[in-house]
Amino acid sequence: MSAGITGRPNIDWCEDHKPETVRTNVIGTLNVADCCMTRNIHCTVYATGCIFKYDDAHPLGSGIGFKEEDAPNFSESWYSETKGYMEQMLKVYPNCLILRVRMPISDDLFHRNFVTKIAKYERVVNIPNSMTVLTEMLPASLAMAKAHLTGVYNFTNPGVISHNEVLDLYTKYIDSTYFYNNFTVDEQAKILKAGRSNNELDTTKLMRDMPEGVKINDIKTAVELCFQRMKVNLEKIGWLPDNMPKEFVRSK
Repeated sequence: MSAGITGRPNIDWCEDHKPETVRTNVIGTLNVADCCMTRNIHCTVYATGCIFKYDDAHPLGSGIGFKEEDAPNFSESWYSETKGYMEQMLKVYPNCLILRVRMPISDDLFHRNFVTKIAKYERVVNIPNSMTVLTEMLPASLAMAKAHLTGVYNFTNPGVISHNEVLDLYTKYIDSTYFYNNFTVDEQAKILKAGRSNNELDTTKLMRDMPEGVKINDIKTAVELCFQRMKVNLEKIGWLPDNMPKEFVRSK
């Protein structure tokens, strides 16, 4: 089950639609989990890891990630706050597998792809984050469900990758003329209604419990392989080498 609402065009929408956000992210998710439990059905919830931020115990660049038993410490967006409430309550359901997804990346330029989002921004922050490459991780989630795993798992590829590193790979494989600019978190906050989560998640438990035969690459390897597949996919639909939609084209 992928239950939740992020708003359109982004999570800032949730700041002005708090009851609607609670209805979906908390009440709706818990209702599905409860119905599954009463019918003895295993329930996999694609949740979020955007409920943490780097802090003194988990400093940026330290390699110390948040673990599954850590309580949320990020409440600077209503979206993340509701997700944090939901996870704490969802954990009491013994039938649920709760997967903390972060900044999901796919092999295309679908509008919900993290790459698509940041490639359209004029400026980006450059902060290392845990991320989820869906081509590798979705099959892993199915294997985990078939193995009847339950409880909370940090569901990201091991390690972290920065926004700049992602966009550099976009430039390398997709559009050599693409360029971007950086700005600080403080500068970003001036144009957003809600804060954005930046963190590293510890994947020790995920890798330990992963069913046999499932391969998960570290995030930097996984993202580069993703862009290699994306290039092939975009060539097949005629976007590459020189027919990218205008929304992706930058003029200096």
